[in-house]
Amino acid sequence: MTDGWPEPVERVSAFLREAGAEARIEEFAAGTPTATDAARAIGCKPSRIVKSLVFECDGKPVLALVPGDRRADPAKVAAAVGATRAKVASPERVREMTGFEPGAVCPFPLPRIDDVLLERTLLGTDRVWVGAGSTRHMAGLSPGELVRLARAVPRDIAADD
Repeated sequence: MTDGWPEPVERVSAFLREAGAEARIEEFAAGTPTATDAARAIGCKPSRIVKSLVFECDGKPVLALVPGDRRADPAKVAAAVGATRAKVASPERVREMTGFEPGAVCPFPLPRIDDVLLERTLLGTDRVWVGAGSTRHMAGLSPGELVRLARAVPRDIAADD
């Protein structure tokens, strides 16, 4: 039972149940607001943490999922959705478009975002971790399950640095 979880985490948990997902939500006392914090709490490499970044692409919200040790390339994100420009959304827009606080964005369920892009290198691992609705909760799942649940399209969207 999940008594006492914050409402956004309950929302993620309900979505996972209804989707028949093979995923597990865990709570971390240390908090997981950044990819580095999350990797430390989980005991994994930052490359297994998935950052959920909201971009505004010609005014349209797009979610970019990138490994915790990489940055998203705004030009690649824009090109992937046929936009001319992409910029990181403000914290207010992140809340408005996702229903989650910045640093706690889960890539599902997101009824206000139609385009979800997944950095294709994430497909090369057996398990990844995504935000699950609060800065203390993460969900572990396979990259294939993440693609299915988030309706994500694998693309090259990470910066070449």
